[in-house]
Amino acid sequence: MEYPESIDSVDRQLLDLLQQDASLSNQALAERVHVSPPTCLRRVRRLHELGLIERQVALLQPDRLARLQGHGLSAIVEITLDQQGAEHLDAFEALAIADEQVQQCWRVSPGPDFVLVVRVNDMPAYHALAQRLFTQHANVRNVKAFFATHRAKFDTRIPLA
Repeated sequence: MEYPESIDSVDRQLLDLLQQDASLSNQALAERVHVSPPTCLRRVRRLHELGLIERQVALLQPDRLARLQGHGLSAIVEITLDQQGAEHLDAFEALAIADEQVQQCWRVSPGPDFVLVVRVNDMPAYHALAQRLFTQHANVRNVKAFFATHRAKFDTRIPLA
């Protein structure tokens, strides 16, 4: 993969706009950054090719979705392993990221070895997740779960200089 030497202000504007609304048409993007549509399309393709744009997704509103399918349960879970060798960290990470109820998996330091953000339907579903990831995994020493009661902010944007 090629890494750019730098990105210019037009690239930063495009990245910022796409972080806010990836459904903007090429025409709308071009108008907002004051370049021609072909130039805009070429730049956005380059940003994808460089890996600066990882993927484009729809962000769902969990509270509105919960009204339709029942309230879910979000938790932030700290995991400490007994053994922290690279092979042990890799093994637990592979297990965690393979589970669709794990939304985010972070290796952290100092403190616990991992922080997971999980979303499950209810407490029995959390218990099943805990059995799969924490109880049956012989190398897990400590689990500390924090259950979300209110989401005050959620943003996926990365601030651009």
